[in-house]
Amino acid sequence: MVLIVDPSPATAPAPAAAALPHAKPSLAGLSRDALRAALTRIGVPEGQLRMRVNQLISWIYVRGTTDFDAMTDVSKELRTTFAAHYGLTRPEIVTEQVSVDGTRKWLLRLAKQGDEAKAPEIETVYIPEADRGTLCISSQVGCTLNCTFCHTGTQRLVRNLTAQEIVAQILLARDRIGDWPGAGSPQDGRLLPETERKITNIVLMGMGEPLYNFDNVKEAMEVAADGEGLSVSKRRITLSTSGIVPEIGRWGAEAGTMLAISLHATYDGLRDVLVPINRKYPIAALLEACRNYPGLSNAKRITFEYVMLNGVNDSLAEARALVRLLAGIPAKINLIPFNPWPGAPYECSDWAQIERFAEVVNRAGYASPVRTPRGRDIQAACGQLRSASVKLKASERSRAAAAEPAGEAEAK
Repeated sequence: MVLIVDPSPATAPAPAAAALPHAKPSLAGLSRDALRAALTRIGVPEGQLRMRVNQLISWIYVRGTTDFDAMTDVSKELRTTFAAHYGLTRPEIVTEQVSVDGTRKWLLRLAKQGDEAKAPEIETVYIPEADRGTLCISSQVGCTLNCTFCHTGTQRLVRNLTAQEIVAQILLARDRIGDWPGAGSPQDGRLLPETERKITNIVLMGMGEPLYNFDNVKEAMEVAADGEGLSVSKRRITLSTSGIVPEIGRWGAEAGTMLAISLHATYDGLRDVLVPINRKYPIAALLEACRNYPGLSNAKRITFEYVMLNGVNDSLAEARALVRLLAGIPAKINLIPFNPWPGAPYECSDWAQIERFAEVVNRAGYASPVRTPRGRDIQAACGQLRSASVKLKASERSRAAAAEPAGEAEAK
């Protein structure tokens, strides 16, 4: 049974604020520099900016407040000024689904930007285990890469997410599962980690290719890793890329998180089909970038993701080829049973074949966990995310606007 939860706020220090049409700009999700700029715009004196930014960081990212009045170390006058110009809103929850295994998926509606005819939507997934909780976040609305095993790849790219929209997914998830100090359990508290913090790991494995949104993703992860704010260790943040070779080394040098490579094939002919960006950046170039990844060591291994497709890439010969291919790279190999989605052109490998494949990899000395499918019943598993957002051409936007009753466009 799939549980669809009432997306009203969970138990938290303060109610999670919904995103409203024409709402005041939100400070939630902003970086230190962006907060400083926001305070400058409303006349906070230069000499106070550092202190005021630190106060906001503490209230927004440590305590999770959604109400300026809760900021008791800020004067009432300044709280009133904040509230007159800004909010602390999160994205709007369209739906929240809870899997039988405790996995949660949120369909989130973002604020419209520029000439967008409709507010775009993204999906964010939380995967709880006994000793950890992993939040899988999106970096784009849609995707350009068209990987043939991935449902997101069937959705056209609408736009990049802003850094604030990326961070806001973390805040909203912490709201919903009660992951702030003093928060109670969520409305449906099944299978939450036994750890003090319920979100221990962040993976950039949701919708989109994060290295095609480099600057915004980097800024967002700086907010996530801020030791005075959300304080997520960079060793617990993993960026997954389909292989944007020129940006891999730059990400390692500038962001320094863990790295995962969406590999899925051992030779170019097959990877050209499964991961079409391979035609531009073939396997040899990709692995060379991996070998040169800053900080790479046995303590900081690269994860290679390999989706198991029945009769396509799951032979024992390909397992041996995979081992040869990764020789000399400190690596972990994640074997991912294919997660079906409507109209998918592939089937998952037999479990016995996956185990035989894993045995070959393990004997070669690689950690090779088989990723247990999570959230399949709510289409929240790896490769299943897809929102309904569509990028419209200018002519389509005009027709859509003309077709809407008066006032309805303003409400979307």
